[in-house]
Amino acid sequence: MSTARNYIAKELYRATFVVMLALIGLFSFFTLVDQLDAVSDRLPLSSLLYIEFLAIPTRTYELLPIGVLIGAVLALAGLAQRNELVILRVSGVSAMGLLGMLWAACIPIIALAIVLSEYVTPAAEVRYSEANLTLRGKVEGGRLISGYWFREPTDSGGSRILSIGELLNSGEVARLSIYEIGPDNRLQRFSQADRAVFEDGKLKLFNVSDNTLADDSLLALSDGLAPTEPIMVISRDESRLLTTSLTPGRLVARIATPEKMSLVTLWDYIGYLQANELDATRQVVAVWRKLAYPFTLLVMLTIAAPIAYMQTRRGGVGAKVFAGILTGTLFFMVGQLTLNMGLLYQWPPIITALMPNVLAFLLAFSILIAMERRLGWRRKSATPSPHPAGDPA
Repeated sequence: MSTARNYIAKELYRATFVVMLALIGLFSFFTLVDQLDAVSDRLPLSSLLYIEFLAIPTRTYELLPIGVLIGAVLALAGLAQRNELVILRVSGVSAMGLLGMLWAACIPIIALAIVLSEYVTPAAEVRYSEANLTLRGKVEGGRLISGYWFREPTDSGGSRILSIGELLNSGEVARLSIYEIGPDNRLQRFSQADRAVFEDGKLKLFNVSDNTLADDSLLALSDGLAPTEPIMVISRDESRLLTTSLTPGRLVARIATPEKMSLVTLWDYIGYLQANELDATRQVVAVWRKLAYPFTLLVMLTIAAPIAYMQTRRGGVGAKVFAGILTGTLFFMVGQLTLNMGLLYQWPPIITALMPNVLAFLLAFSILIAMERRLGWRRKSATPSPHPAGDPA
């Protein structure tokens, strides 16, 4: 059995590697062709190729489940075409045994996926955003027209709202607007800074303009009389340190897609959002989706097993590959639809993240058991009776 297990694993790795090369190449080529209009003096073709190169780890992570599915279908279809599946079945390997071999062969792929998810993809996403910002002058992510917005509590019991207009590739931020809100929900100070940089857990502001409102400013404006004291004091500083809970990691988390962040960064950002009474549902769902990613790979192999048991004479390898591609695409669409519906209707995050995997696994597992029983029934009915017709038992 160990020989058969190693042989199946080798076939699975080889087919999956070829499929992943083809998928990554196709998607990268189509993306590159779609962005050729952006080539200019500021963005030469070499820079565009560099940006696409940085997107390869993320694309690999996203395409790996479909690649495993198609690779498993190809590998098992090849075994069936060479009658090696028949030999395995004659040797006593059932459909469940074959599925167990596939799951065992998937362990190195799961380890590779974890490395991609926790180390390679988050680092590549940061470089990808920096390259986009430097070479194309824009960055993708959760940005409003007015910039990036953050909210955090202050020591006085109020809150602070930060608006960052631009992220610089040097790690600095530019065009900051800071609103200091008191415990009574009244604006106390409005500050602006040309740029800022993180230093020792604090935000160092440069060229700061502070507009501080007097405590009785509302009273002075409401009585209709000319105030005896100024209701606003304007001051300027070349630099000032701001104690904030915002960090470079949380700033990157605001930009990046939650699924492309590491679990450590994602947990930290969820804590930041919940501490500031902000909605973290999208990030919690992303945590569950990342935890369910290894299970997704096992689901893909479970789906591939019934497809491989299709009779070769009923369509050949091409029909099986087409069925694998169609199933993988359908699974991806259902997963995205479930994610959007879960966020829209406020489903529990665990249901939003796991429901497509569980349904697909139960369906594929049921089909595999039904096919195994049908094959067993056929073998039993085809076995000749030990007593010829007419002979007494």
